[in-house]
Amino acid sequence: MPKMSSMDATVNILESEGVKQIFGIPGAGILPFYRSLKDRGAIRHMVTRHEEGAIHMADGYARAIGDVGVCAATSGPGASNFVTGLYTAYVDSIPILAITGQNVRAQLDREAFQAVDIVEIVKSITKKAYCVKDGAKIPWVFREAFKIMKEGRPGPVLIDLPLDVQKEEIEYDPETDGPLPIFRPAPNPKQVAKAVDMLTRAEKPVMLLGGGVIIADACKPFMEVAEALQIPVVTSYMGKSGISWNHPLMAGQVGIQCNTRSGNKIFLDSTLVLAVGARFNDRHTGDIEVYKGDRQFIHVDIDPSQLGKNIMPDLGICADAKLTMQALAKEIQSRGKKTDSIGLKIPQIRKSLERKTDYDDIPIKPQRVFKEINTFFDEETVFVTCIGLNQIWSGQLQKISKPRHYLDCGGAGPLGWDLPASIGAKVARPNKQVVTVVGDFGFQFCMESLPVAVMYKVPFVCIVLNNGYLGLIRQAEKYIFDMEYEVQIWYDSLEKSQVLEQPRIKAAGESTGSGDAFAGPEMLEPENKGRGFDFVKFAEACGAVGERITDPNEIKAAFKRGVESGIPYVIDIIMERQTDCSMGVAIDAIREFE
Repeated sequence: MPKMSSMDATVNILESEGVKQIFGIPGAGILPFYRSLKDRGAIRHMVTRHEEGAIHMADGYARAIGDVGVCAATSGPGASNFVTGLYTAYVDSIPILAITGQNVRAQLDREAFQAVDIVEIVKSITKKAYCVKDGAKIPWVFREAFKIMKEGRPGPVLIDLPLDVQKEEIEYDPETDGPLPIFRPAPNPKQVAKAVDMLTRAEKPVMLLGGGVIIADACKPFMEVAEALQIPVVTSYMGKSGISWNHPLMAGQVGIQCNTRSGNKIFLDSTLVLAVGARFNDRHTGDIEVYKGDRQFIHVDIDPSQLGKNIMPDLGICADAKLTMQALAKEIQSRGKKTDSIGLKIPQIRKSLERKTDYDDIPIKPQRVFKEINTFFDEETVFVTCIGLNQIWSGQLQKISKPRHYLDCGGAGPLGWDLPASIGAKVARPNKQVVTVVGDFGFQFCMESLPVAVMYKVPFVCIVLNNGYLGLIRQAEKYIFDMEYEVQIWYDSLEKSQVLEQPRIKAAGESTGSGDAFAGPEMLEPENKGRGFDFVKFAEACGAVGERITDPNEIKAAFKRGVESGIPYVIDIIMERQTDCSMGVAIDAIREFE
């Protein structure tokens, strides 16, 4: 059998599995892998400024096209910086391959330099994690990893490679090797027939489109079932984009935060729910007893552990979402079932319950920003957003028409995910306009990713909703704890003369005078008029373009300049600071704010 280096075999396998892009940072512990990556030259690589940025880029890439995202890092802190990204991908069912370097085998378990046991650390947030201690096993490990990532409920895998294993020569024949088959379980025909019986007999059925429908590429057969029986469709937040916002059967989103009024109303009116690819997590259900009510549930999920985890279904179907919806559609067709067009009322209900967005206030109301977004950007635009009030407003107000055109991290909610994920999405779909809607605080978590986009000429528009607060936490403090503490991030800039002065260390008990070079947070006025971090200057320092908007009538023109620039473009929108966001503890108790 032919011999080659273990890393040449690895890169050959990555190529044959369809990998075209890797995000990462080379380091001493993974240089043999990078050497093979360079020598073969078929896979592109982007060097990031932080490993967390690399894995979030791989995540955005995977979500945008429904394929595996790949990232690489050196040993020790390089590997451990992947933890947040692995957790995010695991909860949201995103296939990511994280390749990490490791110290030589002889140094494992000896507290050697950068020899952390990353496999043990990530076991609970990956589908599988390997430390490969025998070079001969590398081909099988990588083949199995791709099968595991894609089969069943998708998710991340980590492969840790000791440095001496990376340098081994192994027997490997690329001519006889290939990807392993992926098994997709079909539904039991008896369960399919019973599901159709329950749907056709129910007084007020609804269909819940979860994120798993998008992941399984099952949106089309899902809608075939809904249209055949004229059943209203609601979505979870992760299912947003699975059905066009203006489809006659689209009732809206259900949830206690990322909801629509019409979605919650029609769900609450239902007597039976066909939920497909949904986890029934707390942010979606809120008070679980209110959510369950007296209604029946049919739950379709490829992961058997999801059935009965949060909602005990009257009928559970453990199968692939696409195969199940195709089977349901075929069963309905075979029966020739005709149903009255009860869905024709849905557009009127949806329209009557839309939240107000046409504000002309200065400072700008956040709702107005989303009115401009919905008006200016077309249905081909790919949007990216992350945790915070920016995400909740986006979930409530943005109008999305196509699957995989709205990318969000719903399960883990790591601040900073959206900026690098936008870069990954644009790399995956270079012909699409990519727009990220971020908060001013979240932007600063992974802002080191912006120069990566500039360096590799990856254009996208970044809309910063800037109210100078940890907005979601400010609102929670206000209504639950009756305080406002450590949530304000605007601050007065120092004068140049003050910057040049050396602050004096105070003695114990000595007060800080207002004339000193440093004044602590207690010296700032509660409603301080500063603007804190300058997103425009930061963008310019990175080689991007930035502009600040304070008038709602200027938003559209800023969007146009951003799109036409052809480079990363940051739009800093100064918003009204105290605007609250509609949410509640139960789907029948949402507190509305206009």
